Amino acid sequence: MQHHATTDKLMRDLRVVVGDAEDLLKATASQTGEQVQEVRAKAEKSLRGARARLQELSASARDQARELNDQVHEHPWSAVGVAAGVGVIVGFLLARK
Repeated sequence: MQHHATTDKLMRDLRVVVGDAEDLLKATASQTGEQVQEVRAKAEKSLRGARARLQELSASARDQARELNDQVHEHPWSAVGVAAGVGVIVGFLLARK
């Protein structure tokens, strides 16, 4: 579950960065000059790539969650057994400290 929380945070952070980059591009739209145009073009390209990657990550996360949900529904006792086993291992490791 830690991996899921980390992925969710990364996706939220990436959405914030994309939003900030879009705002920056809008704010500098009236700026002229060759160097500004080059930087804007590079930023727009990076932003398109980030948006595409974010969409891929979102789709992948949905697919993985759906697959895990299906597996748990198909094999509920296996899921309970795995969770219990992980709990025993974590308890054992915590007790050793």
